[in-house]
Amino acid sequence: MDKIVIEGGRRLEGEIRIAGAKNAALPALAATLLCPGKFVFSNVPDLKDIETMCKLLAEMGAVVKKESSGILTVDTERLEHCEASYDLVRTMRASCLVLGPLLARLGKSRISLPGGCAIGERPINLHLKGFQNLGAHIALEEGYVNASAPDGLAGQKVYFDLVTVTGTENLMMAAVGAKGTTILENAAREPEVTFLADMLNKMGADIQGAGTDRVVINGGRTLKAVEIAVIPDRVETGTFMAAAAITGGHLKLTGCTPLHLEAVTLKLIEMGCTINEGNDWLEVSGPKRPHPVDIETDPYPSFPTDMQAQAMAVLTVADGTSVITESVFENRYMHVAELRRMGANILHKGKNAFVGGVEKLSGAQVMATDLRASASLIVAGLAAKGKTHVRRVYHLDRGYEKIEEKLKKVGASIARRADRGGE
Repeated sequence: MDKIVIEGGRRLEGEIRIAGAKNAALPALAATLLCPGKFVFSNVPDLKDIETMCKLLAEMGAVVKKESSGILTVDTERLEHCEASYDLVRTMRASCLVLGPLLARLGKSRISLPGGCAIGERPINLHLKGFQNLGAHIALEEGYVNASAPDGLAGQKVYFDLVTVTGTENLMMAAVGAKGTTILENAAREPEVTFLADMLNKMGADIQGAGTDRVVINGGRTLKAVEIAVIPDRVETGTFMAAAAITGGHLKLTGCTPLHLEAVTLKLIEMGCTINEGNDWLEVSGPKRPHPVDIETDPYPSFPTDMQAQAMAVLTVADGTSVITESVFENRYMHVAELRRMGANILHKGKNAFVGGVEKLSGAQVMATDLRASASLIVAGLAAKGKTHVRRVYHLDRGYEKIEEKLKKVGASIARRADRGGE
C-alpha cells in the first residue's frame, strides 16, 4: 500500500492539464453494451475505477484495448454474459450502470449490489423502481439484483423522488432500448448526464432535455458504435483551484470547462481568489489568506458535494469562521477528524460544520477515508508546516490521475512512497 508525503508551505505556480472526467467515462463505457460494434474513446483518464469498468465489460465478453495514452477501444460485437460479479462490483458503485444497457439489449441482467466510497447511503432503489416502471421484473437474491424484461421494455413516465445522477444515466440508457417514449422527471442536470445523452444521440438515439430536470427519450431506434472524447473532469479542476487558493499560488489549468465550475468559481472568488477564464482554461491566483465563506452543497448547478472536503481544507486557514452545510450525503464529514489532526478548528454538528480558520496547519499522519477526503488532505498538506503523510491513498487513485506528479511540476514537495507503517 502506498502513501503520499508532502512537505508543506510551498507556493504553487505553473500549468496543469486536466484529465478526462471519471464520472463521464464510466457511464459512457457502460453505454457500449447497448449495441454491437467497436467504440473508440479519447481523453480517458488512467484511473483504478476505469480499469475496474473495463474488467467488468471484458467479463461480459467485450474486447477492451488500451491503444495509447488516453485512447480506449471497446468492441461489443459479442456479449457472452450478463452478470457483474461481486469481486468487481464491490469496489465501485458505478458498476450498477451496466444494468440499464443490458436490460435494453439482452432483456436481462444480474449484478451484485454495488460498493464504493463509504460516504453515506446511496441505494440503487431509485434505479430499480424506474426499471420496474418500464416493465422490468426485479428480484433481490443473495446480494444480487436479478433484472429481466422478457417482453422488452416499454416507455413510461418516471419520477425520481431524489435527484440521482447514476439513476438518471441508468434509466436513460434503458429507455433508449424501450418501445415508445420515456419521460424522466426530477432528472439530474450534471454535465456528465448531458455528455452521456450527447453520446447516445450520436449513436442514433433520440434524447431531448438533457441538462434540465425533464428528459424525454424516444426509444426503439437503431444504434451504432461511435468515436467520442470524454469531457474534462470538473472535480479535478476544482481540486487544483483549491490547491492554488490555499497556497497563495498561481495556476493555469488547461483542457478544462470553466462553464461546469461556476458555483466553485464564485465561492473561490468570495474567498479572495482572482480567477480568469477562457473556453477551455482557467487561471487561479490565491489570496495571502482566504476569506471565510458559507457553503451549502446541492445537486448541480449548485456547489458540488464532491468539492466540499477540498473547500473545507482551504477554509481551515481562512481569516474567520465559515459554515459548511452538507445537504447531499449524510456521512461526508469523515475528513473532519483528520483535518483536526493537522490543527484545524472544526466543529461538526449534524449537516453543519463550523470551520474556525487558524493561521497555520501542521503536518501530521492522516488517513484517507474516501476519494474526495483524500484530495482534501492533499490540499491541506500543501499549506501545512512540516510533513504530512496521507495514508490509504488507494482511494485517491480511483479518481485522480497521477496527482502527485502534476503537483510536483508546479512546485509542490510531494512524493508517493510505499507505506510500511513508519516514517
